Amino acid sequence: MLDTIPFSLLELASIREGSDASETFKHSLRYAQAADDLGFKRFWLAEHHNMEGIASSATAVLIGYIASGTRRMRVGSGGVMLPNHPPLVIAEQFGTLASMYPDRIDLGLGRAPGTDPVTARALRRDDHAADDFPTEVGLLQQLLAPIMPNQKLKAIPGAGTQVPIWLLGSSLYSAQLAALRGLPYAFAGHFAPRLMREAIRLYRMHFQPSETLAEPYVMLGLPLIIAGTEARAQLIATTGKQRILALFRNQPLWLRPPVETMAGLWTPQEEAGVNEFLSLAAIGTPTQVKAQLEALAAELEINEFMFTNDLYDPDERIRALELLMSIKN
Repeated sequence: MLDTIPFSLLELASIREGSDASETFKHSLRYAQAADDLGFKRFWLAEHHNMEGIASSATAVLIGYIASGTRRMRVGSGGVMLPNHPPLVIAEQFGTLASMYPDRIDLGLGRAPGTDPVTARALRRDDHAADDFPTEVGLLQQLLAPIMPNQKLKAIPGAGTQVPIWLLGSSLYSAQLAALRGLPYAFAGHFAPRLMREAIRLYRMHFQPSETLAEPYVMLGLPLIIAGTEARAQLIATTGKQRILALFRNQPLWLRPPVETMAGLWTPQEEAGVNEFLSLAAIGTPTQVKAQLEALAAELEINEFMFTNDLYDPDERIRALELLMSIKN
């Protein structure tokens, strides 16, 4: 079953403790190049702001950097948080990218600001911009479509590029909007698994065919921790657990080295919260990960998987990609 399901990657440009953004970007490019060689379909970057430890704030710039260093993969946003940006600016940025890298750019859109209220105000957007999300998605679709007679507002470049738009979500709102607009839908199971089944069911139930998409298309985001042995997978998974714990505590989100045990680092309540956050994580050997993915794909009719692979060691991170692709055989 998995041999027919594309595998893709979501990148946050996570900074290792003691490192910096410059080194992180070099690691991200090397990681993307390995994924490109291995046959991954997409490489998306997630917009975050004001988060120590995550360097993907200038999302469009990083997309261009990754696209310039790879050959085949589609590169895009997973996602751009539309409430933070005027639609015209996004259309121009992604129209520029699509003009430089034809048929390789995706535009994934999120409705949440992706940050705290202070940062949202610093981005100079309306506090109620999220309420206008459906209208702004429609405007983006118009700006990326061929120019119509007497059209006054044009994205140059952008018009006519028809960059594929995806709606991303962790709740039911974007699932319903994606269904109504006939757009592909990506569910953020890598950080918000609770509503996964209901959101995907709603999307499929209410999907309306469009010029963009004849049938529903679901991508599921999952955390990935894969290694040669289960013990090694559980060990390296502690890097992600430490970062989620830091997120809960409003601390910097540096990637920290694995630890032998999390005991003593968290309270029972925090442990439960981290485990809930990671409840969809694919952790284990290739055989174990394959069984989990096959079960999800069969239950939810998943069209594509997108993985976060936040390991501390850059070489082990690339090795994880090799192990992951091995389960397709």
